[in-house]
Amino acid sequence: MSALRSPIVRPSSLQLEHRAVRGGLPVVSRSCVLYSSDASFRTSFCGLKLWMFNKLKDSNTKSKKVEIQAKDQVYDHLKFDASYHVQNDIKETRGGPSLCIAVVGATGELARNKVFPALFALYYSGCLPENVAIFGYSRKEFSDDNLRSIIAERLTCRVDHRESCGDKLDNFLKRTYHQYGGYDNKIGMAELNSRMEQIEDCHEANRIFYLSVPQEALLDVVLSIADHAQSKRGWNRIIIEKPFGFNASSSYLLTQSILSKFEEKQIYRIDHLLGKDLIENLTVLRFSNLVFEPLWSRTYIRNVQVIVSEECGMETRGRYFGGYGVIRDVVHSHILQTIALFAMEPPVSLDGEAIRNEKVKVLRSIRKLGMDDVVLGQHKGGPLENTAIHKDDLTPTFFAAALYIDNARWDGVPFLIKAGLGLIKHRVEIRIQFHHVPGNIYRERIGHDSDLATNELILRDLPDETILLKVNNKVPGLGVQLDASELNLLYNDKYNVEIPDSYEHLILDVIDGDNHLFMRSDELAAAWNILTPILYQIDENKIVPELYQFGGRGPVGAYYLGAKHGVRWADD
Repeated sequence: MSALRSPIVRPSSLQLEHRAVRGGLPVVSRSCVLYSSDASFRTSFCGLKLWMFNKLKDSNTKSKKVEIQAKDQVYDHLKFDASYHVQNDIKETRGGPSLCIAVVGATGELARNKVFPALFALYYSGCLPENVAIFGYSRKEFSDDNLRSIIAERLTCRVDHRESCGDKLDNFLKRTYHQYGGYDNKIGMAELNSRMEQIEDCHEANRIFYLSVPQEALLDVVLSIADHAQSKRGWNRIIIEKPFGFNASSSYLLTQSILSKFEEKQIYRIDHLLGKDLIENLTVLRFSNLVFEPLWSRTYIRNVQVIVSEECGMETRGRYFGGYGVIRDVVHSHILQTIALFAMEPPVSLDGEAIRNEKVKVLRSIRKLGMDDVVLGQHKGGPLENTAIHKDDLTPTFFAAALYIDNARWDGVPFLIKAGLGLIKHRVEIRIQFHHVPGNIYRERIGHDSDLATNELILRDLPDETILLKVNNKVPGLGVQLDASELNLLYNDKYNVEIPDSYEHLILDVIDGDNHLFMRSDELAAAWNILTPILYQIDENKIVPELYQFGGRGPVGAYYLGAKHGVRWADD
Protein backbone atom coordinates (compact mmCIF):
# COMPACT_ATOMS: atom_id res chain seq x y z
CA MET A 1 0.00 0.00 0.00
CA SER A 2 1.41 3.39 -0.97
CA ALA A 3 0.05 6.80 0.02
CA LEU A 4 -0.24 9.86 -2.22
CA ARG A 5 -0.75 13.42 -0.95
CA SER A 6 -3.66 15.40 -2.44
CA PRO A 7 -2.97 18.88 -3.82
CA ILE A 8 -6.07 20.27 -2.07
CA VAL A 9 -5.35 22.91 0.60
CA ARG A 10 -6.96 20.75 3.29
CA PRO A 11 -5.74 17.38 2.05
CA SER A 12 -7.81 14.27 1.70
CA SER A 13 -6.35 10.84 2.18
CA LEU A 14 -5.67 9.14 -1.15
CA GLN A 15 -4.81 5.48 -1.25
CA LEU A 16 -3.76 3.49 -4.26
CA GLU A 17 -4.39 -0.18 -3.65
CA HIS A 18 -2.73 -2.90 -5.79
CA ARG A 19 -3.93 -6.49 -5.47
CA ALA A 20 -1.22 -9.05 -5.99
CA VAL A 21 -1.56 -11.67 -8.72
CA ARG A 22 0.70 -14.11 -10.47
CA GLY A 23 4.23 -12.73 -10.81
CA GLY A 24 3.64 -9.97 -8.25
CA LEU A 25 2.06 -7.60 -10.86
CA PRO A 26 -0.92 -5.47 -9.89
CA VAL A 27 -4.35 -6.19 -11.28
CA VAL A 28 -6.31 -3.09 -12.21
CA SER A 29 -9.73 -2.78 -13.84
CA ARG A 30 -10.80 0.06 -16.09
CA SER A 31 -12.94 1.66 -13.42
CA CYS A 32 -11.75 4.61 -11.38
CA VAL A 33 -13.80 5.60 -8.32
CA LEU A 34 -13.50 8.80 -6.32
CA TYR A 35 -15.25 9.57 -3.06
CA SER A 36 -15.19 13.23 -2.06
CA SER A 37 -17.45 15.95 -0.74
CA ASP A 38 -15.55 18.70 -2.55
CA ALA A 39 -16.74 19.37 -6.10
CA SER A 40 -13.55 21.26 -6.90
CA PHE A 41 -11.59 18.09 -6.19
CA ARG A 42 -12.56 16.80 -9.63
CA THR A 43 -10.07 19.08 -11.39
CA SER A 44 -7.16 18.03 -9.21
CA PHE A 45 -8.16 14.40 -9.44
CA CYS A 46 -8.35 14.58 -13.24
CA GLY A 47 -4.63 15.31 -13.57
CA LEU A 48 -3.77 12.48 -11.19
CA LYS A 49 -6.02 10.12 -13.10
CA LEU A 50 -4.36 10.93 -16.41
CA TRP A 51 -0.86 10.45 -14.94
CA MET A 52 -1.87 7.19 -13.33
CA PHE A 53 -3.42 5.63 -16.41
CA ASN A 54 -0.49 6.70 -18.57
CA LYS A 55 1.81 4.88 -16.15
CA LEU A 56 -0.37 1.78 -16.11
CA LYS A 57 -0.71 1.84 -19.88
CA ASP A 58 3.02 1.22 -20.24
CA SER A 59 2.81 -1.98 -18.22
CA ASN A 60 2.43 -5.37 -19.96
CA THR A 61 -0.44 -6.48 -17.77
CA LYS A 62 -3.70 -7.33 -19.50
CA SER A 63 -5.96 -6.67 -16.54
CA LYS A 64 -5.63 -3.81 -14.07
CA LYS A 65 -7.80 -2.33 -11.39
CA VAL A 66 -7.36 0.89 -9.48
CA GLU A 67 -9.47 1.93 -6.59
CA ILE A 68 -9.00 5.40 -5.24
CA GLN A 69 -10.79 6.59 -2.18
CA ALA A 70 -10.69 10.07 -0.75
CA LYS A 71 -12.37 10.95 2.51
CA ASP A 72 -12.74 14.64 2.99
CA GLN A 73 -11.80 15.92 6.46
CA VAL A 74 -12.36 19.64 6.02
CA TYR A 75 -14.40 19.75 9.19
CA ASP A 76 -14.16 17.03 11.87
CA HIS A 77 -17.77 17.45 12.94
CA LEU A 78 -19.22 17.04 9.42
CA LYS A 79 -19.66 13.75 7.60
CA PHE A 80 -20.36 13.50 3.86
CA ASP A 81 -21.33 10.51 1.84
CA ALA A 82 -21.17 12.21 -1.61
CA SER A 83 -19.42 10.39 -4.42
CA TYR A 84 -18.30 10.98 -7.94
CA HIS A 85 -18.01 7.89 -10.06
CA VAL A 86 -16.09 7.74 -13.32
CA GLN A 87 -16.39 4.56 -15.33
CA ASN A 88 -15.41 4.69 -18.98
CA ASP A 89 -12.62 3.75 -21.29
CA ILE A 90 -9.78 6.28 -21.13
CA LYS A 91 -9.34 8.02 -24.48
CA GLU A 92 -6.03 7.89 -26.24
CA THR A 93 -3.87 10.90 -25.43
CA ARG A 94 -4.02 13.41 -28.26
CA GLY A 95 -0.97 14.65 -30.12
CA GLY A 96 -0.76 17.89 -28.15
CA PRO A 97 -2.63 20.16 -25.77
CA SER A 98 -6.17 21.16 -26.68
CA LEU A 99 -7.05 24.76 -27.47
CA CYS A 100 -10.39 26.40 -26.69
CA ILE A 101 -11.03 29.85 -28.15
CA ALA A 102 -13.97 31.81 -26.75
CA VAL A 103 -15.24 34.84 -28.66
CA VAL A 104 -17.11 36.96 -26.12
CA GLY A 105 -19.65 39.13 -27.91
CA ALA A 106 -19.97 36.54 -30.67
CA THR A 107 -23.01 38.05 -32.38
CA GLY A 108 -21.51 41.53 -32.82
CA GLU A 109 -20.31 42.97 -36.12
CA LEU A 110 -16.62 42.65 -35.30
CA ALA A 111 -16.89 39.01 -34.31
CA ARG A 112 -19.01 38.03 -37.32
CA ASN A 113 -17.10 40.04 -39.93
CA LYS A 114 -13.52 39.71 -38.70
CA VAL A 115 -12.85 37.33 -35.81
CA PHE A 116 -14.68 34.20 -36.97
CA PRO A 117 -13.46 34.55 -40.59
CA ALA A 118 -9.91 34.92 -39.29
CA LEU A 119 -10.27 31.81 -37.14
CA PHE A 120 -11.60 29.83 -40.09
CA ALA A 121 -8.74 31.03 -42.31
CA LEU A 122 -6.24 29.89 -39.67
CA TYR A 123 -8.01 26.54 -39.35
CA TYR A 124 -8.07 26.07 -43.12
CA SER A 125 -4.37 26.89 -43.38
CA GLY A 126 -3.49 24.35 -40.68
CA CYS A 127 -2.42 27.00 -38.18
CA LEU A 128 -4.83 25.83 -35.47
CA PRO A 129 -4.33 22.54 -33.61
CA GLU A 130 -6.51 19.68 -34.76
CA ASN A 131 -8.12 19.43 -31.32
CA VAL A 132 -9.40 23.02 -31.29
CA ALA A 133 -12.84 24.10 -30.11
CA ILE A 134 -14.36 27.52 -30.71
CA PHE A 135 -17.08 28.96 -28.51
CA GLY A 136 -19.25 31.95 -29.26
CA TYR A 137 -20.42 33.59 -26.02
CA SER A 138 -23.31 36.05 -26.14
CA ARG A 139 -26.55 37.12 -24.46
CA LYS A 140 -28.67 35.75 -27.27
CA GLU A 141 -30.45 32.47 -26.61
CA PHE A 142 -28.94 30.71 -29.62
CA SER A 143 -28.37 27.04 -30.22
CA ASP A 144 -25.08 25.83 -31.66
CA ASP A 145 -26.73 25.58 -35.07
CA ASN A 146 -28.02 29.16 -34.85
CA LEU A 147 -24.49 30.48 -34.34
CA ARG A 148 -23.09 28.25 -37.06
CA SER A 149 -25.60 29.49 -39.62
CA ILE A 150 -24.84 33.13 -38.77
CA ILE A 151 -21.07 32.90 -39.05
CA ALA A 152 -21.18 30.55 -42.07
CA GLU A 153 -22.50 33.47 -44.13
CA ARG A 154 -19.18 35.30 -43.67
CA LEU A 155 -16.77 32.38 -44.13
CA THR A 156 -14.96 32.03 -47.45
CA CYS A 157 -11.86 30.23 -48.66
CA ARG A 158 -9.05 32.26 -50.16
CA VAL A 159 -8.45 32.05 -53.88
CA ASP A 160 -5.20 30.14 -53.37
CA HIS A 161 -6.85 27.71 -50.91
CA ARG A 162 -9.91 26.39 -52.71
CA GLU A 163 -9.14 22.69 -52.35
CA SER A 164 -11.52 20.85 -50.00
CA CYS A 165 -13.08 24.14 -48.97
CA GLY A 166 -16.48 22.61 -48.25
CA ASP A 167 -15.06 19.82 -46.08
CA LYS A 168 -12.91 22.26 -44.13
CA LEU A 169 -15.86 24.55 -43.61
CA ASP A 170 -18.03 21.73 -42.29
CA ASN A 171 -15.30 20.54 -39.92
CA PHE A 172 -14.76 24.07 -38.65
CA LEU A 173 -18.46 24.61 -37.97
CA LYS A 174 -18.70 21.27 -36.14
CA ARG A 175 -16.05 22.58 -33.75
CA THR A 176 -17.98 25.80 -33.14
CA TYR A 177 -20.44 26.06 -30.24
CA HIS A 178 -22.61 28.73 -28.69
CA GLN A 179 -22.74 29.49 -24.98
CA TYR A 180 -25.55 31.61 -23.62
CA GLY A 181 -24.12 34.16 -21.21
CA GLY A 182 -27.29 35.71 -19.88
CA TYR A 183 -26.96 38.87 -17.82
CA ASP A 184 -24.76 37.41 -15.08
CA ASN A 185 -21.30 36.76 -16.49
CA LYS A 186 -20.25 34.84 -13.40
CA ILE A 187 -22.84 32.17 -14.09
CA GLY A 188 -22.29 32.34 -17.83
CA MET A 189 -18.53 31.90 -17.55
CA ALA A 190 -18.93 29.02 -15.10
CA GLU A 191 -21.17 27.26 -17.61
CA LEU A 192 -18.69 28.01 -20.41
CA ASN A 193 -15.95 26.50 -18.26
CA SER A 194 -17.99 23.31 -17.79
CA ARG A 195 -18.53 22.91 -21.52
CA MET A 196 -14.85 23.48 -22.21
CA GLU A 197 -13.89 20.86 -19.63
CA GLN A 198 -16.16 18.32 -21.32
CA ILE A 199 -14.23 18.76 -24.55
CA GLU A 200 -10.81 19.00 -22.95
CA ASP A 201 -11.28 15.85 -20.84
CA CYS A 202 -8.15 15.41 -18.71
CA HIS A 203 -5.59 16.54 -21.24
CA GLU A 204 -3.40 19.61 -21.13
CA ALA A 205 -5.75 22.45 -22.06
CA ASN A 206 -5.03 26.02 -23.21
CA ARG A 207 -7.60 28.79 -23.59
CA ILE A 208 -7.90 32.11 -25.40
CA PHE A 209 -10.67 34.61 -24.68
CA TYR A 210 -11.30 37.23 -27.38
CA LEU A 211 -13.22 40.09 -25.75
CA SER A 212 -15.26 41.81 -28.44
CA VAL A 213 -17.34 43.77 -25.93
CA PRO A 214 -18.08 47.45 -25.20
CA GLN A 215 -15.76 49.27 -22.83
CA GLU A 216 -18.39 49.53 -20.13
CA ALA A 217 -18.76 45.73 -20.03
CA LEU A 218 -15.07 44.88 -20.30
CA LEU A 219 -14.06 44.77 -16.64
CA ASP A 220 -17.00 42.59 -15.55
CA VAL A 221 -16.20 40.11 -18.34
CA VAL A 222 -12.50 40.03 -17.47
CA LEU A 223 -13.11 39.42 -13.77
CA SER A 224 -15.70 36.73 -14.50
CA ILE A 225 -13.29 34.91 -16.80
CA ALA A 226 -10.52 35.13 -14.22
CA ASP A 227 -12.66 33.69 -11.42
CA HIS A 228 -14.76 31.14 -13.29
CA ALA A 229 -13.38 30.17 -16.71
CA GLN A 230 -9.61 29.84 -16.60
CA SER A 231 -7.95 26.56 -17.47
CA LYS A 232 -6.06 24.94 -14.62
CA ARG A 233 -4.10 22.62 -16.89
CA GLY A 234 -2.57 25.04 -19.36
CA TRP A 235 -2.11 28.71 -20.20
CA ASN A 236 -4.85 31.35 -20.45
CA ARG A 237 -4.68 34.47 -22.64
CA ILE A 238 -7.14 37.32 -23.12
CA ILE A 239 -7.41 39.57 -26.17
CA ILE A 240 -8.73 43.08 -25.48
CA GLU A 241 -10.00 45.43 -28.19
CA LYS A 242 -9.24 49.17 -28.20
CA PRO A 243 -9.80 51.74 -26.88
CA PHE A 244 -7.93 50.87 -23.71
CA GLY A 245 -9.59 53.43 -21.47
CA PHE A 246 -10.55 57.04 -22.30
CA ASN A 247 -7.64 58.87 -20.69
CA ALA A 248 -4.63 58.23 -18.46
CA SER A 249 -6.58 57.85 -15.20
CA SER A 250 -9.34 55.57 -16.51
CA SER A 251 -6.78 53.46 -18.36
CA TYR A 252 -4.69 53.12 -15.20
CA LEU A 253 -7.67 51.95 -13.13
CA LEU A 254 -8.68 49.47 -15.83
CA THR A 255 -5.14 48.16 -16.16
CA GLN A 256 -4.70 47.68 -12.42
CA SER A 257 -7.98 45.79 -12.18
CA ILE A 258 -6.97 43.45 -14.99
CA LEU A 259 -3.48 42.95 -13.57
CA SER A 260 -5.02 41.95 -10.25
CA LYS A 261 -6.34 38.83 -11.99
CA PHE A 262 -4.00 38.25 -14.95
CA GLU A 263 -0.27 38.49 -15.46
CA GLU A 264 1.07 40.91 -18.05
CA LYS A 265 2.15 38.05 -20.30
CA GLN A 266 -1.48 36.87 -20.49
CA ILE A 267 -2.86 40.20 -21.75
CA TYR A 268 -2.95 41.00 -25.48
CA ARG A 269 -4.27 44.47 -26.38
CA ILE A 270 -5.11 44.19 -30.06
CA ASP A 271 -5.13 46.86 -32.75
CA HIS A 272 -5.88 45.35 -36.16
CA LEU A 273 -3.87 48.01 -38.00
CA LEU A 274 -0.71 46.74 -36.29
CA GLY A 275 -1.21 43.35 -37.94
CA LYS A 276 -0.49 44.75 -41.41
CA ASP A 277 2.63 43.72 -43.31
CA LEU A 278 3.47 47.41 -43.44
CA ILE A 279 4.25 47.35 -39.72
CA GLU A 280 6.40 44.22 -39.88
CA ASN A 281 8.29 45.70 -42.84
CA LEU A 282 9.36 48.64 -40.69
CA THR A 283 11.79 46.52 -38.72
CA VAL A 284 12.61 44.09 -41.55
CA LEU A 285 13.70 46.83 -43.95
CA ARG A 286 15.72 48.65 -41.35
CA PHE A 287 17.48 45.86 -39.51
CA SER A 288 18.04 43.41 -42.37
CA ASN A 289 19.30 45.86 -45.03
CA LEU A 290 22.64 47.59 -44.68
CA VAL A 291 21.56 50.22 -47.17
CA PHE A 292 18.92 51.56 -44.74
CA GLU A 293 20.19 50.99 -41.20
CA PRO A 294 23.00 53.62 -41.33
CA LEU A 295 20.52 56.22 -42.65
CA TRP A 296 17.99 55.74 -39.81
CA SER A 297 18.67 58.92 -37.80
CA ARG A 298 18.49 62.71 -37.83
CA THR A 299 21.73 62.82 -39.80
CA TYR A 300 19.97 61.72 -43.00
CA ILE A 301 16.22 61.80 -42.32
CA ARG A 302 14.54 65.17 -42.68
CA ASN A 303 11.03 64.26 -41.54
CA VAL A 304 8.69 61.29 -41.10
CA GLN A 305 5.00 61.30 -42.00
CA VAL A 306 2.44 58.74 -40.78
CA ILE A 307 -0.86 58.97 -42.65
CA VAL A 308 -4.05 57.02 -41.94
CA SER A 309 -7.09 57.92 -44.01
CA GLU A 310 -10.07 55.63 -43.39
CA GLU A 311 -13.14 54.94 -45.45
CA CYS A 312 -16.45 56.23 -44.10
CA GLY A 313 -18.49 53.21 -43.06
CA MET A 314 -21.11 52.78 -40.36
CA GLU A 315 -18.67 50.88 -38.14
CA THR A 316 -15.92 53.48 -38.52
CA ARG A 317 -18.26 56.38 -38.00
CA GLY A 318 -19.76 54.70 -34.96
CA ARG A 319 -16.30 54.47 -33.39
CA TYR A 320 -15.53 58.11 -34.11
CA PHE A 321 -18.84 59.53 -32.88
CA GLY A 322 -19.33 57.07 -30.02
CA GLY A 323 -17.29 59.22 -27.67
CA TYR A 324 -13.94 57.78 -28.74
CA GLY A 325 -12.93 60.11 -31.54
CA VAL A 326 -10.02 59.73 -33.91
CA ILE A 327 -7.47 60.45 -31.17
CA ARG A 328 -8.48 57.58 -28.92
CA ASP A 329 -9.35 55.23 -31.75
CA VAL A 330 -6.40 55.62 -34.14
CA VAL A 331 -3.71 57.93 -32.77
CA HIS A 332 -3.29 56.47 -29.29
CA SER A 333 -2.66 52.92 -30.41
CA HIS A 334 -1.86 52.59 -34.09
CA ILE A 335 0.02 55.78 -34.89
CA LEU A 336 2.05 56.00 -31.68
CA GLN A 337 2.92 52.30 -31.90
CA THR A 338 4.00 52.80 -35.51
CA ILE A 339 6.29 55.66 -34.50
CA ALA A 340 7.70 53.61 -31.61
CA LEU A 341 8.54 50.68 -33.91
CA PHE A 342 10.02 53.02 -36.49
CA ALA A 343 12.17 55.05 -34.11
CA MET A 344 13.28 52.46 -31.54
CA GLU A 345 16.88 51.44 -30.98
CA PRO A 346 17.88 47.96 -32.20
CA PRO A 347 16.49 45.40 -29.71
CA VAL A 348 18.79 42.71 -28.36
CA SER A 349 16.65 40.07 -30.12
CA LEU A 350 13.31 39.55 -31.82
CA ASP A 351 11.81 38.45 -28.52
CA GLY A 352 8.58 40.29 -27.81
CA GLU A 353 9.71 41.72 -24.50
CA ALA A 354 12.98 42.97 -25.99
CA ILE A 355 11.07 44.88 -28.67
CA ARG A 356 8.56 46.25 -26.18
CA ASN A 357 11.39 47.48 -23.96
CA GLU A 358 12.69 49.61 -26.82
CA LYS A 359 9.26 50.85 -27.86
CA VAL A 360 8.42 52.21 -24.43
CA LYS A 361 11.69 54.19 -24.37
CA VAL A 362 10.61 56.00 -27.53
CA LEU A 363 7.15 56.76 -26.18
CA ARG A 364 8.62 58.19 -22.98
CA SER A 365 10.95 60.39 -25.04
CA ILE A 366 8.21 62.10 -27.07
CA ARG A 367 8.02 65.79 -26.25
CA LYS A 368 4.97 67.23 -24.51
CA LEU A 369 2.36 68.06 -27.13
CA GLY A 370 0.72 71.49 -27.13
CA MET A 371 -2.41 72.71 -28.88
CA ASP A 372 -0.26 74.93 -31.14
CA ASP A 373 1.04 71.77 -32.79
CA VAL A 374 -2.38 70.15 -33.22
CA VAL A 375 -5.13 70.51 -35.84
CA LEU A 376 -8.65 69.15 -35.26
CA GLY A 377 -11.23 68.67 -37.97
CA GLN A 378 -14.71 67.30 -38.53
CA HIS A 379 -16.12 66.52 -41.94
CA LYS A 380 -19.41 67.86 -43.22
CA GLY A 381 -21.60 66.13 -45.74
CA GLY A 382 -21.08 62.56 -46.86
CA PRO A 383 -23.14 59.46 -47.62
CA LEU A 384 -24.19 58.94 -43.99
CA GLU A 385 -25.17 62.53 -43.31
CA ASN A 386 -28.88 61.84 -42.86
CA THR A 387 -28.52 58.76 -40.69
CA ALA A 388 -25.51 59.16 -38.47
CA ILE A 389 -24.51 62.80 -38.11
CA HIS A 390 -24.36 64.26 -34.62
CA LYS A 391 -24.89 67.95 -35.24
CA ASP A 392 -23.90 69.11 -31.78
CA ASP A 393 -21.05 66.66 -31.35
CA LEU A 394 -17.56 68.18 -31.27
CA THR A 395 -15.81 64.81 -31.58
CA PRO A 396 -13.07 65.24 -34.21
CA THR A 397 -12.91 63.03 -37.29
CA PHE A 398 -9.52 64.46 -38.28
CA PHE A 399 -6.35 64.92 -36.27
CA ALA A 400 -2.94 66.22 -37.33
CA ALA A 401 0.04 66.90 -35.10
CA ALA A 402 3.78 67.42 -35.09
CA LEU A 403 5.67 65.21 -32.63
CA TYR A 404 9.32 65.37 -31.62
CA ILE A 405 11.39 62.64 -29.98
CA ASP A 406 13.92 64.11 -27.59
CA ASN A 407 16.79 61.67 -27.84
CA ALA A 408 20.17 61.57 -29.55
CA ARG A 409 18.97 59.71 -32.65
CA TRP A 410 15.91 61.83 -33.50
CA ASP A 411 16.57 65.25 -31.99
CA GLY A 412 14.95 67.93 -34.18
CA VAL A 413 13.24 65.56 -36.65
CA PRO A 414 9.50 66.32 -36.97
CA PHE A 415 7.18 63.32 -37.01
CA LEU A 416 4.01 64.57 -38.66
CA ILE A 417 0.91 62.47 -38.15
CA LYS A 418 -2.41 62.73 -39.92
CA ALA A 419 -5.47 60.58 -39.28
CA GLY A 420 -8.89 61.25 -40.71
CA LEU A 421 -12.20 60.05 -41.99
CA GLY A 422 -13.79 61.00 -45.31
CA LEU A 423 -10.67 62.34 -47.03
CA ILE A 424 -10.07 62.36 -50.76
CA LYS A 425 -7.96 59.20 -50.71
CA HIS A 426 -8.23 56.09 -48.61
CA ARG A 427 -4.64 55.33 -47.67
CA VAL A 428 -2.39 54.03 -44.92
CA GLU A 429 1.30 54.77 -45.37
CA ILE A 430 4.56 55.88 -43.81
CA ARG A 431 6.75 58.37 -45.69
CA ILE A 432 10.39 58.98 -44.82
CA GLN A 433 11.83 62.10 -46.47
CA PHE A 434 15.61 62.44 -46.54
CA HIS A 435 17.71 65.59 -46.47
CA HIS A 436 18.78 67.31 -49.65
CA VAL A 437 22.22 66.40 -50.96
CA PRO A 438 24.67 68.96 -49.50
CA GLY A 439 26.29 71.03 -52.26
CA ASN A 440 24.33 69.17 -54.95
CA ILE A 441 26.10 69.86 -58.26
CA TYR A 442 22.87 69.07 -60.14
CA ARG A 443 20.74 71.57 -58.29
CA GLU A 444 20.42 73.83 -61.36
CA ARG A 445 18.96 70.93 -63.34
CA ILE A 446 16.43 69.90 -60.72
CA GLY A 447 14.16 72.89 -61.18
CA HIS A 448 12.88 75.59 -58.92
CA ASP A 449 11.17 73.20 -56.44
CA SER A 450 13.91 71.21 -54.74
CA ASP A 451 11.36 69.39 -52.57
CA LEU A 452 10.23 67.47 -55.64
CA ALA A 453 13.72 66.01 -55.87
CA THR A 454 13.83 64.82 -52.27
CA ASN A 455 14.74 61.16 -51.82
CA GLU A 456 11.84 59.40 -50.18
CA LEU A 457 11.06 55.91 -48.86
CA ILE A 458 7.36 55.05 -48.83
CA LEU A 459 5.83 52.06 -47.05
CA ARG A 460 2.20 51.81 -48.15
CA ASP A 461 -0.55 49.44 -47.07
CA LEU A 462 -3.50 51.05 -48.86
CA PRO A 463 -4.68 51.33 -51.56
CA ASP A 464 -2.01 48.80 -52.64
CA GLU A 465 0.68 47.14 -50.56
CA THR A 466 3.82 48.71 -51.92
CA ILE A 467 7.36 49.70 -51.04
CA LEU A 468 8.53 52.73 -53.03
CA LEU A 469 11.94 54.40 -53.16
CA LYS A 470 11.97 57.78 -54.82
CA VAL A 471 15.29 58.64 -56.52
CA ASN A 472 16.56 61.14 -59.06
CA ASN A 473 17.64 59.93 -62.49
CA LYS A 474 18.57 61.34 -65.89
CA VAL A 475 15.83 61.71 -68.47
CA PRO A 476 16.73 59.77 -71.64
CA GLY A 477 17.93 61.88 -74.56
CA LEU A 478 20.38 64.63 -75.35
CA GLY A 479 21.41 66.91 -72.57
CA VAL A 480 21.12 66.33 -68.84
CA GLN A 481 17.69 66.76 -67.35
CA LEU A 482 16.81 65.18 -64.01
CA ASP A 483 13.55 63.49 -63.11
CA ALA A 484 12.24 61.96 -59.88
CA SER A 485 11.28 58.30 -60.36
CA GLU A 486 10.02 55.57 -58.07
CA LEU A 487 11.58 52.16 -57.64
CA ASN A 488 8.48 50.13 -57.02
CA LEU A 489 7.93 46.85 -55.21
CA LEU A 490 4.24 46.11 -55.70
CA TYR A 491 3.27 43.07 -53.65
CA ASN A 492 0.56 41.90 -56.04
CA ASP A 493 3.09 41.77 -58.89
CA LYS A 494 5.92 40.21 -56.94
CA TYR A 495 4.01 37.68 -54.84
CA ASN A 496 1.16 35.73 -56.38
CA VAL A 497 -0.63 35.10 -53.09
CA GLU A 498 -3.60 36.53 -51.28
CA ILE A 499 -2.35 38.49 -48.30
CA PRO A 500 -3.89 37.31 -45.00
CA ASP A 501 -6.09 39.65 -43.04
CA SER A 502 -4.46 41.42 -40.12
CA TYR A 503 -6.72 39.61 -37.64
CA GLU A 504 -5.31 36.28 -38.81
CA HIS A 505 -1.80 37.55 -38.20
CA LEU A 506 -2.52 38.87 -34.72
CA ILE A 507 -4.61 35.93 -33.49
CA LEU A 508 -1.86 33.56 -34.62
CA ASP A 509 0.64 35.67 -32.68
CA VAL A 510 -1.51 35.23 -29.56
CA ILE A 511 -1.58 31.46 -30.06
CA ASP A 512 2.21 31.45 -30.47
CA GLY A 513 2.73 33.75 -27.49
CA ASP A 514 4.37 36.46 -29.63
CA ASN A 515 3.44 39.79 -28.04
CA HIS A 516 5.65 42.35 -29.80
CA LEU A 517 2.72 43.89 -31.73
CA PHE A 518 0.57 44.24 -28.60
CA MET A 519 0.81 47.12 -26.13
CA ARG A 520 2.26 46.39 -22.71
CA SER A 521 0.88 48.24 -19.70
CA ASP A 522 3.81 50.65 -19.47
CA GLU A 523 3.50 51.43 -23.21
CA LEU A 524 -0.19 52.08 -22.67
CA ALA A 525 0.53 54.53 -19.87
CA ALA A 526 3.26 56.31 -21.84
CA ALA A 527 0.95 56.78 -24.83
CA TRP A 528 -1.81 58.21 -22.65
CA ASN A 529 0.66 60.61 -21.03
CA ILE A 530 1.29 62.08 -24.48
CA LEU A 531 -2.37 62.53 -25.41
CA THR A 532 -4.25 63.09 -22.14
CA PRO A 533 -3.25 66.80 -21.79
CA ILE A 534 -4.56 67.45 -25.31
CA LEU A 535 -7.77 65.53 -24.67
CA TYR A 536 -8.29 67.46 -21.44
CA GLN A 537 -7.92 70.84 -23.17
CA ILE A 538 -10.25 69.78 -26.00
CA ASP A 539 -12.97 68.68 -23.58
CA GLU A 540 -12.48 71.45 -21.03
CA ASN A 541 -12.41 74.31 -23.54
CA LYS A 542 -14.93 72.69 -25.90
CA ILE A 543 -12.65 73.34 -28.86
CA VAL A 544 -14.61 73.35 -32.09
CA PRO A 545 -13.00 71.29 -34.88
CA GLU A 546 -12.38 72.93 -38.25
CA LEU A 547 -14.97 71.73 -40.75
CA TYR A 548 -13.84 70.18 -44.01
CA GLN A 549 -15.75 68.88 -46.98
CA PHE A 550 -16.36 65.15 -47.12
CA GLY A 551 -14.18 63.74 -49.90
CA GLY A 552 -11.79 66.68 -49.68
CA ARG A 553 -8.20 67.09 -48.51
CA GLY A 554 -8.99 67.85 -44.90
CA PRO A 555 -8.71 71.04 -42.84
CA VAL A 556 -6.63 73.88 -44.23
CA GLY A 557 -4.96 74.15 -40.85
CA ALA A 558 -3.04 70.93 -41.53
CA TYR A 559 -1.12 72.69 -44.32
CA TYR A 560 -0.20 75.59 -42.07
CA LEU A 561 0.97 73.07 -39.47
CA GLY A 562 3.25 71.41 -42.01
CA ALA A 563 4.64 74.75 -43.15
CA LYS A 564 5.33 75.75 -39.55
CA HIS A 565 7.62 72.75 -39.19
CA GLY A 566 9.16 73.01 -42.64
CA VAL A 567 7.32 70.01 -44.04
CA ARG A 568 5.19 69.57 -47.15
CA TRP A 569 2.58 66.84 -46.83
CA ALA A 570 3.94 64.35 -49.32
CA ASP A 571 0.62 62.62 -50.00
CA ASP A 572 -0.52 65.75 -51.85
